[in-house]
Amino acid sequence: MNPPEAPPIILASASPRRKELLEDAGYSFSVVPASVEEIEDPSQSGLELTQANARLKAESVANLHPGSVVLGADTLVALDGKTLGKPASEEEAFEMVRTLSGRTHQVHTAVCLIRHRDGQRVEYVETTRVTFKALSDKEIQDYHLLMNPLDKAGAYAAQEHGDLILSSWTGSWTNVVGLPMEKLPEALSRFA
Repeated sequence: MNPPEAPPIILASASPRRKELLEDAGYSFSVVPASVEEIEDPSQSGLELTQANARLKAESVANLHPGSVVLGADTLVALDGKTLGKPASEEEAFEMVRTLSGRTHQVHTAVCLIRHRDGQRVEYVETTRVTFKALSDKEIQDYHLLMNPLDKAGAYAAQEHGDLILSSWTGSWTNVVGLPMEKLPEALSRFA
C-alpha cells in the first residue's frame, strides 16, 4: 500500500528498522542520522523521554535542512515505571530480557515531524503493550545468539525471532519494531 501524497522526508535516524518500515510503505525519503546525545533522565517517564529525544533528533537535523520535513523518532521499553533503553553490555542485555520474562511491558515510540521553513511541527506517541513468554536463562542466551541486543531498546527485536520470546501484544506492531506507521500518513498530510 502506497502512502497518500506525502512530501519527501528526511529520516533523522540510522535505524535500519525505521528505514525498512518507510521503504516498505513506499515513502520517498533520505537518511541523515541525528548526531545528538540522547537524554537519559531517570526523573522523567518513558513517555517524556521518548518525546524529548524524538524532538531533539528532529530539531538537530531540521536546523541543517530548514526546508525539509524531518522525522525524528525515539523508542523506549517501560516496565513498572522504569525505562529500559539500549543495554551497554551483553550482561545488561541478558538482565533486561530476564526482567521482561513472563511479564507485560509497554513500548513507547515518540515521533516528531518538523519543517523549520514554515515553523510546522507535528508530534505523536504510540504505546503498545507487549507480553513476553516465561523464558529460561538458556532460552534468553540462545535468543541473544541469534541477534544483536545492544542496539535495541529492552535488548530485544520483535521482528528478529520474536516468536521465541513474545507471547502477545496489544496495539501497533510497527511501533514495537521502531516506528508507528499507522498515524504517519495523517501526520505528514499536514505538511502538504
